[in-house]
Amino acid sequence: QLQLVESGGGLVQPGGSLRLSCAASGFTLDYYAIGWFRQAPGKEHEGVSCISSSDGSTYYADSVKGRFTISRDNAKNTVYLQMNSLKPEDTAVYYCAAPILFCDTTVQNKRVLRNEYDYWGQGTQVTVSS
Repeated sequence: QLQLVESGGGLVQPGGSLRLSCAASGFTLDYYAIGWFRQAPGKEHEGVSCISSSDGSTYYADSVKGRFTISRDNAKNTVYLQMNSLKPEDTAVYYCAAPILFCDTTVQNKRVLRNEYDYWGQGTQVTVSS
């Protein structure tokens, strides 16, 4: 079965950190640009970050730039999202998805449609609260 599985979410205080993982099964992530998205309560899915397949270039939404870092470990078939200096407004369900055709525009998209992507995970909840 071809799927993406996210993990690593949880409850954290403002200013804290979490690392999310996106593991692929049934296919190899090496050939795909992978994106992270999120959906806050009552809002649309929005782009967060993306990493290319070719040279590992990384892209970030303006709201997370300087705080989040995306990386990939092809040997583990996994993409990570390190989230530092978390804010209450980062509270959302986080998803990973593939393939991403254009990382630069995808991460700035605040109205993402899930059905545009072949692979979309089940999501992991991140809650930032004191």
